[in-house]
Amino acid sequence: MSIFKEFRDFAVKGNMIDLAIGVIIGAAFGAIVSSLVDDIFMPLIGLLLGGIDFSNLFVVLSNPDDVAVPSLAVAQEAGVATLNIGLFINAVVKFTIIAMVLFIVIKGINSMKREVAKEPVEATPAPSREEVLLTEIRDAIQAGGKA
Repeated sequence: MSIFKEFRDFAVKGNMIDLAIGVIIGAAFGAIVSSLVDDIFMPLIGLLLGGIDFSNLFVVLSNPDDVAVPSLAVAQEAGVATLNIGLFINAVVKFTIIAMVLFIVIKGINSMKREVAKEPVEATPAPSREEVLLTEIRDAIQAGGKA
């Protein structure tokens, strides 16, 4: 029972829940970036480069049965060894986009932290003249009673 309680305390800590939310949002962001790259960027780049389909850009490494390989899907289905250049380029573009977004987010967070650090910390105001005088009187009475 003690292990269950320890696990529950660990799992419901604020940082653990924040981390879980971050992972879920990150996965959703990854799906959006994948769609952006696969469905928008790469077709446009392929069109600009003369109609290249990056998702189907590959080099046959080994085809012992001399199977016709018009597409990557056919090659994979036939068990033909391929070097998937287009899929690698897609992955690099996705990584670059995610890295740039994370850089921008972290740069923003760091600048906000610097702004907070620049703000003057409110010092406790000095005691008024009356408070100083009353404190001195109290201290004198306490010292006089002990002497």
